[in-house]
Amino acid sequence: MERPGITLSRGLMMSNINGILNIAKGALSTQQRAIDVTGHNIANVNTPGYSRQRATLVANEPASSSYGQMGTGVKVQEIQRIYDRFLGNQINAESSNLGRWEAQKGGLEKAEMILTESSGYGLSQAMSAFWNAWQDLVNNPSGHTERLVLSAKGQTLANTFNSALFDLKRAQADMDLNIVGTVREINRVTDEIADLNRQIAQIEGSGQNANDLRDKRDLLLNELSYMVDVTSSEGGDGSIAVSLSSGRPLVQNDRSWGLSTESNSSGLQNILWQDGSGDSVDITHTVSGGELKGWIEVRDLLIPGYLTSLDELAKEIMEGVNSLHVTGFGLDGSTGTEFFTGLSASDMAVNPNIVSDVNTIAAAGSASGAPGDNSMAIAIANLQHEWTMAGHTTTFDDFYDSMISQLGTHVQEAMTHFDHEAETVNRLNTYRESVSGVSLDEEMLNLIKFQHAYEAAARLITTADELMETILTMV
Repeated sequence: MERPGITLSRGLMMSNINGILNIAKGALSTQQRAIDVTGHNIANVNTPGYSRQRATLVANEPASSSYGQMGTGVKVQEIQRIYDRFLGNQINAESSNLGRWEAQKGGLEKAEMILTESSGYGLSQAMSAFWNAWQDLVNNPSGHTERLVLSAKGQTLANTFNSALFDLKRAQADMDLNIVGTVREINRVTDEIADLNRQIAQIEGSGQNANDLRDKRDLLLNELSYMVDVTSSEGGDGSIAVSLSSGRPLVQNDRSWGLSTESNSSGLQNILWQDGSGDSVDITHTVSGGELKGWIEVRDLLIPGYLTSLDELAKEIMEGVNSLHVTGFGLDGSTGTEFFTGLSASDMAVNPNIVSDVNTIAAAGSASGAPGDNSMAIAIANLQHEWTMAGHTTTFDDFYDSMISQLGTHVQEAMTHFDHEAETVNRLNTYRESVSGVSLDEEMLNLIKFQHAYEAAARLITTADELMETILTMV
């Protein structure tokens, strides 16, 4: 029969050993959670937008004893997301600028391919060939071959104007399609952000951190910033409000406002903000960043300027040639014939009467002078070097060269801004990786550290078990 003193002491010791077991059990669980977090980091080392996570370990509340406060082990206080919000806002702002200049650069490069001589033949060469054909007719005003060549070069010049204008308008239409597609993508992204707001508010309302969902939302916000200029702010429940820089909301809590497009008088698409009650507001010209801004600038400002210049050049050539040609005389004695027909670069063409009978080309200045008279051919050939453009301040060739030079300046400006923004975004992303990214070397060290702690906790359980067995064998 055991003595009462021994029974009491053994009970107290058993209680102390149970405390050791609880500490060891909590330590095992805590180190396992830390290993889980480390493994999650390692698994997502290459995941775009992933922010490194860290298990924050804190000591449990101590217990009072006759000896004073006694520790009760360790626990995971939270799974913390390593993220710099200010840096994220910087990246989004620069991404908006990057999207603008990349879109503008792409659109201008298309215009440059259309108007420059990169294909080996363009408007400059077509004009030069046309004036040279008139000069050949000056040298032989009655030559049938020279007249056929002049008619052909005139048609080539007209066709080149037609094609340049058509291709520019097609490039403008491509910008329009890009705008429509981007509006559709913006709506998709804002809907997803609103849904993530709902999930995050629900999870964090229960006291947990929605780390992975926040990463996903931040990635979508960056994608949205690249497409259009937005600002964002976070509420107390973890949801974010997203607005256009003009102040019109796109996302609040779990609600999103859509954008739409509507054809305007030019046949191009305006961007509308839907207020949610069935009404809409045209925001086309208040967009100040992102791809939308770049495409709007090319579509509505830059390409229309080139189209106007082409029309002006074509009109002046047609008017200059026709005003002289109608006063001249052809080999057949005809007069009053216009060399070109049409009103602009889009419908410019050689008069069908001339195409069918080149003898109607008026090289002579008088009826009595034909066929050897070349005075009218000389006058028309000299138009090439006369100051007829821009208020009689420049020639046809110089006017076109100035337009191409201006286009080149626009392209260079867009490329310079794009390169700067790309470098800035890349630098910020690199810095973000240094703050929030996963370092495999660091995670491997953490893995070893938590593994050793886990093994030590397991050893503590073994020790407690041995102590308990000793007590149980006491008599």
